[in-house]
Amino acid sequence: MKKIIIKNTDLEIALINFGGNVFGWTLDEKQSFSILDAFHNKGFNFIDTADTYSWWVNGKGGQSETIIGNWMKQRGNRNEMVIATKVGSQTKEHGFDISKKHILKSVDESLQRLQTDHIDLYYTHFDDDTTPVEETMEAYAEIVKAGKVRYIAASNVSPERLRESFDVAEKNGFPKYVALQPHYNLVERQKFESDYEPLVKEFNLSVFPYWALAAGFLTGKYRTEADFSKSVRGEGVRKYMDDKGLAVLKALDEVSAKHNSQPATVALAWLLAHPSITAPIVSATSQNQLQTLFDAPELQLDAEDLQLLDTSSL
Repeated sequence: MKKIIIKNTDLEIALINFGGNVFGWTLDEKQSFSILDAFHNKGFNFIDTADTYSWWVNGKGGQSETIIGNWMKQRGNRNEMVIATKVGSQTKEHGFDISKKHILKSVDESLQRLQTDHIDLYYTHFDDDTTPVEETMEAYAEIVKAGKVRYIAASNVSPERLRESFDVAEKNGFPKYVALQPHYNLVERQKFESDYEPLVKEFNLSVFPYWALAAGFLTGKYRTEADFSKSVRGEGVRKYMDDKGLAVLKALDEVSAKHNSQPATVALAWLLAHPSITAPIVSATSQNQLQTLFDAPELQLDAEDLQLLDTSSL
């Protein structure tokens, strides 16, 4: 199993980042344990979650972290895992919030649910666009110094506020973000490539794109309007069912047939072939879906494959 080091850290990860939003939502604890066992047994070790997953079930969240914490405790494998979680997202109980008060409270709650004494990678999930950047970065400095968090990262933060975060950290000697978690995949390219990739290069960030399979659209299971009812995410992919989306699916079909693979595997391999991408975040709810994830780091796309996929997704 090939592993790499997250830039500016000592965290070693395999090339697929499992998205824990399904835990406590489409998977109960027993099912989650089965998926986690299979993921770990194949040599993968990087799990992404958030303090608010799955708030849409109970209005509060915390289910995903709780399940992951219970699994690590039962398996005794905390030291083998790299755990990323997040702070700042909106729930029915509170709005977006990256104030110092909220961060200090939330990190302790996440540690309790995860049943661990430290979080490897702690993200600003959503910027509230209100809290001064200095306050947020000071809060992170405090929890890193206390040993509660190893490294910090950013997700839904504007390019302007992201740059300001680096300026503030540099000026004050605070920890700096080591990674970015953007929305990026074959049908969502422009924002990352135009607004964020230059910052990724400038600040030497590792990149873990979320919705790597566009909420399932890039698996190829949605081909007609009738397919939207196939899953709870179905309606969320309707926006991709246009000429561009269909062209991407056609290209994925062609490349996957050439390699005797699956569209989802090819879509992930395309991300992994991108020099700025470190490990895509992707979920699975069955053993068959897991296999498409496992196959992605092993699939080497050639120049012809990449050109076809690039052209279809412009």
